[in-house]
Amino acid sequence: MDLKKLGKTLLFPPIAIMVILLPIATALLVYSMAFLGTASVPAVISYVLSAYTLTVWCFKIPDLVRFFKVFRDENKYARLWQADARLRINVSLYGTLIFNTAYALLQLGMGLWHHSFWFCSLAGYYLSLAVMRFFLVRHTRRHQPGEKMLDELKKYRACGIVFLLMNLALALMIFFMVYWNRTFHHHEITTIALAAYTFTALTTAIINTIKYRKYHSPVYSASKAISLASACVSVLTLESTMLTTFGDGTMSLTGRRVLLGLSGGAISAFIVAMALYMILQSNKRIKLLKIGKREQNGKQRNL
Repeated sequence: MDLKKLGKTLLFPPIAIMVILLPIATALLVYSMAFLGTASVPAVISYVLSAYTLTVWCFKIPDLVRFFKVFRDENKYARLWQADARLRINVSLYGTLIFNTAYALLQLGMGLWHHSFWFCSLAGYYLSLAVMRFFLVRHTRRHQPGEKMLDELKKYRACGIVFLLMNLALALMIFFMVYWNRTFHHHEITTIALAAYTFTALTTAIINTIKYRKYHSPVYSASKAISLASACVSVLTLESTMLTTFGDGTMSLTGRRVLLGLSGGAISAFIVAMALYMILQSNKRIKLLKIGKREQNGKQRNL
């Protein structure tokens, strides 16, 4: 038996086998964690299979990176997507606009059905995000970045004002979490998945907020500020969920209220600070633009 060939086959199986292994290993792992525990033989088999699947996919990472680089460089649609920031922003805004609207309507329906101010406050928060994204996507669909700088600055300022109003809905959410101990309880696996999504969304929002500053477009910056605010509130909801789901009774109700109150206050203060920055910066730049236009008009009259 050629052990070298066997080892290579085990570590670098055909891609078809790897694709088949991925959903099977994932499903077995989730089932084992949810229903079987850690002592049973099927659970041990699922853990071994999951570890093997993860290992072979990790060995495949360099090939996958090369494949996507070649695809990005040679495919015309990939090159268009990479080069056109306006297209990426529009797709992102349309997607998040649809999601925010649907989620807000769902929360509103649940609030009316259950007569719950908690769900109504969530609906108000996500409706505020949807309204802001709607006005931004109307602008980016019609104009190139920087083409209507005065209009962009006014929309940037309007988003800052909406952030201040939206903070009222956030304050209600924090109040329900702290005073009435209003939290969610999910299965551990669901909570872990929510944590992975939330931290991914937060990391992406921070990176994009910094990345899109290079385009010097207030509308682009406003769209990423919306994503950042949404991710921050998701972190607060996740914290409340994790305290309920993984709580082992060692933390008192008072301690939980203090922790949620401090976290909620910090997030609320951050959103207010971001809103004030947007308003002050836009006012400053609008004033400079108007002064520049008056000076330009004065020079033209003198000519």
